[in-house]
Amino acid sequence: MTKKTYVQFAIFLGLLGMAMGAQAKEWPAPIKALEAKGVEVVETFEAPGGLTGYASILEQQPLAIYLTADGKQAIVGSMFDAKGINLSHEPLNRLVSKPMTAKIWKQLEGSTWIADGVKNAPRVIYTFTDPNCPYCNKFWNDARPWVTAGKVQVRHVMVAILGPTSPGKAAALLSAQDPQAALTQHGQQHRSGGVKPLTQISPKVRAQLDANQTLMQQLGFSATPTTLYKDTDGNLQNVQGAPSAEMLSRILGPR
Repeated sequence: MTKKTYVQFAIFLGLLGMAMGAQAKEWPAPIKALEAKGVEVVETFEAPGGLTGYASILEQQPLAIYLTADGKQAIVGSMFDAKGINLSHEPLNRLVSKPMTAKIWKQLEGSTWIADGVKNAPRVIYTFTDPNCPYCNKFWNDARPWVTAGKVQVRHVMVAILGPTSPGKAAALLSAQDPQAALTQHGQQHRSGGVKPLTQISPKVRAQLDANQTLMQQLGFSATPTTLYKDTDGNLQNVQGAPSAEMLSRILGPR
């Protein structure tokens, strides 16, 4: 979990319930001291050398803690064996990253989105999109080679946060007879204003937009586009803003 640009574990706030349950336990004093400094302990795991491991979260990133055999000291960081293998990766992946990926992916699937690309595309990604966002439009254009080739389906989770016409435009796209065709037309005509905003938004569509914005905020994001995808390990990653050329291949896969 390195570069904050594309690896933001604000999404791990969803583990708060699990963490609170863990905090109810009577942890050893060094672990309780780390909790007081903002560490959220998720679960324990067995570790070599007589140590007990604690899969945790600090500043929105997974963290391994190791308690010494006498229970008096805690060591924070990754553990490596004689071959240089990171022994902390597997428990953190199993106890923190995998559960959160499944949880957040299910939330995204249940949000209100417009599909861009074929239904049976081998790769699916989600991106929070405001219809007035020029960087969202840039990403829409940059993704064309993957989408038109049938390799990726981009699911645009519509939000309306950038301007007074954003709600009306987002509602127009969601209410269109063919939302995917409407999104395509909007992407092509974005520079000239794109879709015409609705003056009246139905309660259903307004509730959908509100729910999407709430989800975006709960995941810790405030800018569009914010794109979520699964990495080669199947773990959730994200990129805020229009991805660079290098990041496009990570998000969308090979051309």
